[in-house]
Parts: sequence; C-alpha cells; structure tokens
Amino acid sequence: MVTKINKIKNESASNNRKAAKRSMNRAFISIVQLRNLATFAVPKAGVVKLVDTLDLGSSAARLGGSSPSTRTKNKQPIHVSAFFKLLKYIKMATVNRENIGTLHDKITVKLGKEDYWPGFEKTLKQYAKTANVPGFRKGMVPTGMLRKMYGQSIFTDEVLRSAGSKLEEYLNNEKVAIFAQPMSLPNEAPLRLDMNKPEEVDFSFEIGLKPDFEITPLKNKTDLTRYKVQVSDKMLDDELERIKRRYGKVEDQETVSGKDDILYCTYEACDAEGNVAEGAQKIEETVLLEKVPAKLAEKLMGKKAEDTVVFRPADVAEGDELNAFLHEPLKEGPGAADNHYKLTITKVGLLIPAELGVELYMQVFPNDAITSEADFKERIRQELSKEYDRITRDRLHNEMYELLVHNTNIQLPVPFLKRWLREGGEKPKSEQEVEQEFGNFEHQLRWTLISDKLILDNKVEVSREEVDQDIKARVLSYFGMDADDEAPWMEGYMAKVAKDQKTLDETYRRLLFDRLFQFLETQFSITEKEVTEEEFFKLPDAHAAHHHHH
Repeated sequence: MVTKINKIKNESASNNRKAAKRSMNRAFISIVQLRNLATFAVPKAGVVKLVDTLDLGSSAARLGGSSPSTRTKNKQPIHVSAFFKLLKYIKMATVNRENIGTLHDKITVKLGKEDYWPGFEKTLKQYAKTANVPGFRKGMVPTGMLRKMYGQSIFTDEVLRSAGSKLEEYLNNEKVAIFAQPMSLPNEAPLRLDMNKPEEVDFSFEIGLKPDFEITPLKNKTDLTRYKVQVSDKMLDDELERIKRRYGKVEDQETVSGKDDILYCTYEACDAEGNVAEGAQKIEETVLLEKVPAKLAEKLMGKKAEDTVVFRPADVAEGDELNAFLHEPLKEGPGAADNHYKLTITKVGLLIPAELGVELYMQVFPNDAITSEADFKERIRQELSKEYDRITRDRLHNEMYELLVHNTNIQLPVPFLKRWLREGGEKPKSEQEVEQEFGNFEHQLRWTLISDKLILDNKVEVSREEVDQDIKARVLSYFGMDADDEAPWMEGYMAKVAKDQKTLDETYRRLLFDRLFQFLETQFSITEKEVTEEEFFKLPDAHAAHHHHH
C-alpha cells in the first residue's frame, strides 16, 4: 500500500548482498591447481581420461598381511624384526601440519612411490583397453607404445591426484573445519615429475581454519528498541491522494504546463550542441513532472512533443537528488554528472485523479465490500500500519544483524582469506581489488559464521512442506485468492516449481532466516517505543550505530 517509503533492508535477504555470494562451501584441491606446481621432466605427449579413484592394489599383502585374504594365504607369520626391515624400504605417504599464523596452517603431503605407482599402472592398463591409435585396433595398442605416448601425462595426473586424495583423507579423518578449500603453496625448488625416475615427492598446502567463538551479545541480553510508527491523519491523506492518482486516467495535452503532467520522453548522451554520440543508448522514461529535478522541469515548461532540451545533470540537480537522477533514469554513476544529455519529449499527458466512490474502493480492495469513504480510509490506515510494522521489524532485525556481527569476537585467518579472494575465483583479482572488497567480504563472512552457528545450535529448521505451502500462498495472493479458493491449476504449477531449484532455495532461505530472526527476538531485551514517521526516518543507520573495527 505504501508507495514511497524508504525500505530498510532485512538481513533475511542478506544472501542478496553481493559481497558475500552466498557462503564458503568446503571443497578440496584439484588436479588443475596441483598442476601449477609441477615442472615436467618429460613433455606431455597426449591427453588422457583419468580414473575417478585410486586403486592401491593389494598393498596389505606386500606388508605381510593386514587383510583376511592375506592372512589366509600366508600361514607362517612374519617375524616383527623382518617386518620393520621391510617397512623401511617402502615409502608410504605422510602428512605433516604446522601453524603459520592465526587459524592458518601449512600441510605438507609427502608421497612415496607406493602411493601413486599402483594407480599409475592400473590407469595405464585401463587406458590401453580404450585407446584409439591409428593403425591399431581398439584395445590392441602395445603397452610400450602407450607408455611412451601417454605415460608421462598419466603419471603426472596420478601423482597429483594422489596428493589431493591424501590431503582430503587427512582433513576428513582429523575433522578439520576449513574455509573454502586448501590452496597449494609454491615449492622452493621447481617440482619435477618423471615416470622414469619415480621418487618421493612433497606437496605443500595452506588452509584457513574456521574459528570457535561465543555469541556474547545474546548472553548479555542486549537492550534493543522496537519502534511503532503512528499513522497520522496527514499520512492517511497523502496515501489517499497517491491512490487516487495511481488509479486515475491520463488525457493527452499539447504542452507541458504543470506538476500533474506525465512526461513521455527519451534520454541520449550527446555533446553541448545536442549531437548524439555514436552508439549512444536511448533510454525511455515515463514520469510525473513533479518527480523531475526542479531546474530541469523549468526548462521543460511550455515544451511539446518532439521538442528537445540539452542539459548537464550537474546543472539541474545536486547532492542526493543528483545521484538519484544519475542512477535512474540515466543509469550512470557520479562520473557522468558533467556529461551532456538530450531529452526528447515524445508525448505529454495530464493525470486526472480518480474520484472517491465504490468503483475505486473495489479496485483497491477487490475482496472487501467497502461502500463508504470512512470505511475506505480506515482500511487504508490498517494497511499503512501493517506496512510500517513490517518496515520497523526489518529495522529491528537489521540492528540485530549489525550488533551480532560487530560485537561477536571472531578471529579470522585474514592472510589466507585475502589470498583466497585474490586467487580462488574464476578470474584473479588485483591486490587493490582485494583490499576494496575485503571489508564487505569479511562482514558477510562473520554473519555467515554466526547465523550458521545459531541455526545449528538452536535447531532452526524449515521443512519442504512449509516451503511448498509458502509458494502456494504467495501465488494465490498474487491472483487475489484465498487458501480456501479452488485452484485446479495449482497441482500443475507446483509440479513445475518442484523442478525450479532456484525458487525452492530462495524460498527456503527466506523462511529459514525469518524463523532465525523470530528466535532472536526472544534473545534480546526489546522495548517498544511510539514515534512519528519523521522521527523514525531520522534514526541513525543500524550499521553506523554498531560499527567498529574488528
């Protein structure tokens, strides 16, 4: 109902914040990343399809028996001293971990030949069964030829895959909670992998550890204020006028003459004489004259269809009005304030507000049988009150969000996170870009850690049935229908929604965070305070009120 109200962003939609991009999911090092570490002793001769898993073969048998089949075959036990004598000739993988900073560790994976050679041989044999080489039937290519052609490539991939596998195995076994994924560290000396000289090889990685922390603002029952905006008679009258204009009609007229005129126009970038720049975008706009910057509106008075006005945004507006005008309709940033634009009028109309009466009442509230002006105004007052309750609730939730983020002591592995931000995306970022983005990135990351902990510790949950019911309710509301109304088409619609993962995920996250903030309302000491509309919009921004350096 409220048409022009500055909306306070609810953190239940915080997933829309660009700095955050959703939360950092755990993944493991890839062969592509590891390849960047290696300098190959033998040029790669071809491309192979790698097997998905490493088969270490019967390595247990070679150790003298740790599997049931080995114990069956070897009836005579191996003496302990003989076992250790044998063991020192077999170089198995070892993983070492050391701290290099706050929540920042280095992991070194040391591979022996035994870790990768069986997998290399198996992969080579599997490839021999499917390789297509001119002059040979499929599966009949000599192994020696395949080894010469593709051996080094297969060998390299198997060594790198083994390193990643051992790292993943270690992190799983040790239950290490990490940010993002391990990142490979460059070796001091170039790494050379040669299938003709298989030897021990080291790979180093760095990981950022997720912190343990307490959410102290909840323990202290921090005081917060829930504001209640009084709906004044003036607010009601202003909304009534907006409704009358919204449902009014437009009549054509010759020239621009007053604030109620509707201007149909286009904007194009040009030079000072009005010559349109080559390839300039033509932006169409339909706007009430009273919404146009006052100085530009003055230039338009008396103009008619096909007339033009050349102007610079900086000459017709300033401050917030200038920034808003550049953003919409010109779709530009502050740097375009001194550019020239040509406005061309395509049509002029006069807005005739709708008259109060049953016809208007039915248009605005089709499901209510309103017949009197008094009932119509009371219904508008109720809608205004509901809208302001939503806005003040959003502000309360945003204040909770900011307070939790800025007053919960969380240590982070900053050097690791900056490197991940710089190198972990599809395209590398510069140091300057990382520094510019890191503040928002860190802010959102802190909220992700806090909200995840709150949801897990307090069993905040949303079922699939609740997601479906919410989607149904919103669709019915869109068509002005109630839950009891017949909607035979709904089953088919929901079948389509079931395949729309984006809609399901967005609905789930919205409901989840709505429920989280409902829980949080019980964890703070909240008092209600009545304020006027003017007083409410003069309140300090929640971020500024709670911001301090972490």
